[in-house]
Amino acid sequence: MPPSLRFKKSEIAAIAHRYAYAISETKLIARRLGVHKRGHLTKNDLRNVAHWKSPRSAYHARKNTEEYVAEVTRFAFATECERARITSLTLLDGVSWPTASVILHLFHSDPYPILDFRAVWSVSLEVPQPYSFGFWWPYVEFCRKVAKTARVDMRMLDRALWQYSKENQPP
Repeated sequence: MPPSLRFKKSEIAAIAHRYAYAISETKLIARRLGVHKRGHLTKNDLRNVAHWKSPRSAYHARKNTEEYVAEVTRFAFATECERARITSLTLLDGVSWPTASVILHLFHSDPYPILDFRAVWSVSLEVPQPYSFGFWWPYVEFCRKVAKTARVDMRMLDRALWQYSKENQPP
């Protein structure tokens, strides 16, 4: 079944303004310029991203060396191959598909949605087991199309998808 929003595009901004996540992403967003200048994440950047997305698994991100984080993220940000971009990030300890999507969402120059069970529900999809590029890429294209036609940035759309689920998804 193709993705479809569970709410009207015209509601994106209002829903996004109600967004409330336990850990603020302000400090992560503030790192964007430094990451763009370097062309890669530092180990500390990765630890902070992993903690924001999944505090329980953030411990595993600490196992990566500084050089490994730099090399893998430099490659992911530079490659033109979308499949290589997302899957290369999952080579890092502590980085699953959802965390890889956060890295792209926050630090890549192209717009990427965050892969999260809440956001997936808000576009009328079920979380696949396991995640795959075959699921990821159509999800990215759908979210890009929605953001473009609604004239919102990907961060606002992501906040709306997450918040809508929080308010409406059955337990």
